[in-house]
Amino acid sequence: MSATAEILKTELSETGNESNALTDGFHLLIDALKLNDVETIYGVPGIPITDFGRMAQAEGIRVLSFRHEQHAGNAAAIAGYLTKKPGICLTVSAPGFLNGLTSLAHATTNCWPMILISGSSEREIVDLMQGDYEEMDQLAVAKPLCKAAYRILHAQDIGIGVARAIRAAVSGRPGGVYLDIPANLLGQVMDEVEGAQSLVKVIDPAPAQFPSPIAVNRALEVLKAAKKPLIILGKGASYAQCDELVQGFVEKTGIPYLAMSMAKGLLPDDHPQYAGAARSLVLKESDCVMLIGARLNWLLSHGKGKQWGEPNSKKFVHIDIDPKEMDSNQPIDAPLVGDIESCLTALMDGMGGDWSKSDAAWLGAIQEKAEANVAKMAPRLQNNSVPMDFHGALGRLKRIFTDHPDTILVNEGANTLDFARSVIDLHKPRKRLDVGTWGVMGIGMGTAIAAAVETGHPVVAVEGDSAFGFSGMEVETICRYNLPICVVVFNNSGIYRGTDINDVGADPATTVFVKEAKYDMMMQAFGGVGVTANSPDDLERAVREAIASRKPTLINAIINPEAGTESGRIGNLNPQSVVSKK
Repeated sequence: MSATAEILKTELSETGNESNALTDGFHLLIDALKLNDVETIYGVPGIPITDFGRMAQAEGIRVLSFRHEQHAGNAAAIAGYLTKKPGICLTVSAPGFLNGLTSLAHATTNCWPMILISGSSEREIVDLMQGDYEEMDQLAVAKPLCKAAYRILHAQDIGIGVARAIRAAVSGRPGGVYLDIPANLLGQVMDEVEGAQSLVKVIDPAPAQFPSPIAVNRALEVLKAAKKPLIILGKGASYAQCDELVQGFVEKTGIPYLAMSMAKGLLPDDHPQYAGAARSLVLKESDCVMLIGARLNWLLSHGKGKQWGEPNSKKFVHIDIDPKEMDSNQPIDAPLVGDIESCLTALMDGMGGDWSKSDAAWLGAIQEKAEANVAKMAPRLQNNSVPMDFHGALGRLKRIFTDHPDTILVNEGANTLDFARSVIDLHKPRKRLDVGTWGVMGIGMGTAIAAAVETGHPVVAVEGDSAFGFSGMEVETICRYNLPICVVVFNNSGIYRGTDINDVGADPATTVFVKEAKYDMMMQAFGGVGVTANSPDDLERAVREAIASRKPTLINAIINPEAGTESGRIGNLNPQSVVSKK
């Protein structure tokens, strides 16, 4: 019982008015989360939620304390993706809330369920702008950046407030929800029995949404008429966790498929229908594209441009739970509005047992192109150059993930992300976690921590040195909780490359870091294992030892500073000046 509750209970007893035990906002919020099966909270303690974290821990909820709210939020976001339940992030008011807001928007953009719970100043002070400690109208700030935002003002409304946040986060297209908790709410007191009765257990928070029979028949007709069909699997298909159904549908159709980065492993990357090694060919030459849990956004060039072949040369079949997604970039010939499991089940039922396979010539052309590209790449992946290049280093990691299919890959950077996406094969679903739709930097350590906590599996976080800099201090968090995480920093001493020169002043170029910085010593400073790898052989040996030991490890992989390219494979998004100044 809180100090406030104790005082009030004493006062009631002295006046003879005590009837029942009391509870308060602290305990009601904890009880509401526990009632809805929340087991883990990620956050940073401080005013006004420090005691809440202590009490939640005492009540059996695992509370992991980070060094920065954004990384705690990124952990909560990926926890939502992995579990299909809202990941919970707890922050202090104003600056802490703002730090968490980036990850909340990140979760919403990626369609991952997450709830950001932040303490806040009292309404009567904020509304009159009287200058409270960390005063901010947080609800107003959050609303444009998440799926829903709520504020709870009265203890008796905590149960319904938590229930609304949970349902909003996971129903329909999942996303981020903000829950505002003014400081005095936590100290509010009410009758314990009435408090328990006010709590809400959310029933069926994400109900199935079935497509119409007309839409199913239309989609099947479009697929049947295609001569060169292609399926694209997105991370939404992985989030759905109907893995056997997805694999069964792809295999029954016989249609070649591409997997977006976080959909890799839904079917093994060595599956005979996987067209990843012939990506350019299938995007350009296909006459029908079926999107399952993928969107025609910038990651697919909006379905336009040279890589997609001649304009209007394709028909599109699109499964999405949000009807507003249809026709966002290209006309959708067969929209299927519903959840992925319901849509694929309806399609499978409608196909019957006599579904004709894809054209043999189409499949043969894909196989020929894929085999040629794989053979061309093989020598680059097998080199043992010193200093390493990206391909030599990633070629060794490719072997390791083949031998350890349950190990989770976390990946971010520019070149580090782009090369790893195409080199490292995955063999099980939800084993690749990366920057997602926004392409945002800094997700690495938070994502790695949540992946280890939520699954218990070993994690290898492959980071560019620039990307690692955003969240590197969380290696202390990794060590504090003794998590089985191996961080591999691809250290080429700069952003994209470490070779840029400032020709007009003494300062280093804006993209250059300290040469061969000793990132491994950061992990050593907190009691973990720190290793420097100068060759692909060194790297492979160190990563295998880290996975086997399950000890917090950081491997400083020295990469040739000249090995990178500007902005990885999305340099076209970086504007180029056409003005020359002398």
